[in-house]
Amino acid sequence: MARLGKHRALGGGDAPTQEPVRAAADPALVVAIAESWLGTPYLHQASARGLGTDCLGLARGIWRDLHGSEPVTPPPYTRDWGESSGREVMWEAAQAFLIEIPMGAAAPGALILFRMVATSPAKHCGILVPGPADQLALIHARETTGVTREPFTLPWRRRAVAAFLFPG
Repeated sequence: MARLGKHRALGGGDAPTQEPVRAAADPALVVAIAESWLGTPYLHQASARGLGTDCLGLARGIWRDLHGSEPVTPPPYTRDWGESSGREVMWEAAQAFLIEIPMGAAAPGALILFRMVATSPAKHCGILVPGPADQLALIHARETTGVTREPFTLPWRRRAVAAFLFPG
């Protein structure tokens, strides 16, 4: 797989690039794991299916179901962590452990990073899943709703800045 560059055209930050070295996990398995988190309440910094999670905790939980223990423990973070440093912390972490793919290649099973504010670093993530009528949907954890599935609408697509696959 070719080296992937920064997503400047999509407003990408200065996150480094790396060569993917492993095959991707089965997308259907990733989708099934994400679906098993539906209904989990929102709880900042948590990652416990059925008990509480935030968006990062959902991604961490999927990793654990695929691979066992997490490769690192994230440090404590505040709700505004993405704005405080200006660094692409979430993007850099995803590049260290996941396989980056072009946004145009994102399909069910892909982890998507979002910029909630165009000038700020990516600080939200979710999993693409099949939706109704051959549309895509998004499973993610939000403070107001917990883990839900919702259509991957134009407002979400406009905020999407990076796509990753979980390694197999």
